[in-house]
Amino acid sequence: MNEAHFAIGTIIKHKLFNYYGVIYDVDAIFMGSEDWYENVARTKPPKDKPWYHILVDEQGIETYVAERNLESCKHFREISHPLVDVYFNGRDKNQYAVKSPMV
Repeated sequence: MNEAHFAIGTIIKHKLFNYYGVIYDVDAIFMGSEDWYENVARTKPPKDKPWYHILVDEQGIETYVAERNLESCKHFREISHPLVDVYFNGRDKNQYAVKSPMV
């Protein structure tokens, strides 16, 4: 099993496209379709490494990104996205605090 370098709640910057975001889910390996990979993942990152679901800052969109294309932010950065409050409950040091699941 691949160990993810980044955790849910980590604020990241995309190395190629220079946008910021926050991780809200992690897949140990690529879980998208072959068609999506061929048409969207143009740099063909490895499928057998972790991939991340990202809420993109100030764009209101979500992306799916290979680990090699991400770097963590050194300091807390507020992420403006309509779903931040759905997944997170404030902050914990330099990242967002994950909401506890409903019981």
